[in-house]
Amino acid sequence: MITEILKLDKLDPFSDIIEFNNGIPYFKILVGGRWVMASSYIDVKSPINDEIIARVSKMDVQTADESLEKAVSAKKTMKDLPGFSRIEILEKAASLLEERKDSIVNALVLNVGKTKNDAIGEVNSTLDRIKNVKSDARAILGDFVPGEWSRHNNGRIAIVVREPVGVVLAISPFNYPLFISYTKVIPALIAGNSVLLKPPSAVPLAPLLMAKILDDAGLPKGALSTIVAPGIIASYLSTSNSVDMITFTGSTATGLELTKISGIKKIHLELGGKASAIVLAPLNNFKKVAKEIVDGSLKLSGQRCDAINRVLVQKDIAQKLTSEILEVVKRLKIANPLEDGVSSGPLIDRNAVERVSSLVKDATQKGARISTGGKSNGNYYEPTVLCDVPLDSRIMWEETFGPVIPIYSFQTEEEAIEITNKSEYGLDNSVFTDDINIAWRVSKRIESGEVTVNGSPSHGIGFFPFGGVKQSGLGREGIGYSVEEFTNTKTIVYNLKE
Repeated sequence: MITEILKLDKLDPFSDIIEFNNGIPYFKILVGGRWVMASSYIDVKSPINDEIIARVSKMDVQTADESLEKAVSAKKTMKDLPGFSRIEILEKAASLLEERKDSIVNALVLNVGKTKNDAIGEVNSTLDRIKNVKSDARAILGDFVPGEWSRHNNGRIAIVVREPVGVVLAISPFNYPLFISYTKVIPALIAGNSVLLKPPSAVPLAPLLMAKILDDAGLPKGALSTIVAPGIIASYLSTSNSVDMITFTGSTATGLELTKISGIKKIHLELGGKASAIVLAPLNNFKKVAKEIVDGSLKLSGQRCDAINRVLVQKDIAQKLTSEILEVVKRLKIANPLEDGVSSGPLIDRNAVERVSSLVKDATQKGARISTGGKSNGNYYEPTVLCDVPLDSRIMWEETFGPVIPIYSFQTEEEAIEITNKSEYGLDNSVFTDDINIAWRVSKRIESGEVTVNGSPSHGIGFFPFGGVKQSGLGREGIGYSVEEFTNTKTIVYNLKE
């Protein structure tokens, strides 16, 4: 049984928020500064084999109201807490995360189906993100504006300051539940806000363990609560006037719904993507390009908003590139992540498998060829390459979120740009070519938040600003960029006229 990996000794640093019953850990949730064991629970399953690995206390409306009330009370505490004290708390949290790393790695492997290396990478990225909070702090700067350059304001000066927005509702997705949750929480806290964290109900374990670490690090009570609950509770909180900002990563459909119900408040959205890899002659190193494309397409079984979702390759070089892509894909192994030599694990659940299967079936019915893969078993879907994919296939336009590489060959540069820009999404795209002038020209014309030249999209801990245009979202994330989203600008004017 895989639950053996979640034995008490593996969770010992978190024993005061966990109770074991018949070998299953029952998790408390953080409600306004106190850890609460509820009377009802959410069953947490592993996509590895659909086994129940834990039960987590389910928040109801009453505890959601309590969390919000405490978060509102904590607004003044967090705003008045000196910046250096916020940094010290987060640095202490980083130290505790280092000590308790194995527990969280195990939770990510079992709860999300990541390989151990991918889980370690997610924890390390979260650590690095915390360790860069001083760079975030440097972005919380103001301005001095002399009024002497304006006839109306002569004799006045202004000091422009950045202040916390207040209460932040942070909603995160299943694919990177630890990292994405805390790339929202960390800059929100360093900016002086209180946070209601809504982790994904299917994969809440790692976010809960990290909340315990922040609590143990001395975060003021009420500054963080964990909203483990059905989506209706998140919707309920989104409509509250006491919530000052929403930051959400997830589907475009849910993001659009949030904009409709949230009312007048700040909102940050990181939504869907449909990244093209545009491959143009001249090109010499086909092996390198193929590896970049496969890594960008199939990492985490393709369950990434910034994954390469379609390959647009110039007709003259299409056969050679396709051959190299197939060589790389055929060496991959998508299987139980607890086995040796596995490249990626399962999709998050059977519904995800069925959706990917329907996209592949639609493409083949319209004329696409399966060159490798195309089969599923339980929550596992084979690494798949589709060739001769027609433009009217759903998989050319819908976000895949699965391990499939659709390949389309084009005649002209203009055609590739037109196909890419026709997408409703504008998050990431890539351009591969040995001609820097072509790369620059195409990159300038692509409508997206980021274009990567001769590489697959990869955002790491956020040294570069990350975010989309069109239906891919609003705002930017990243070190020094996220923290601006979590602050408001205030202008203080001094009338110095005698």
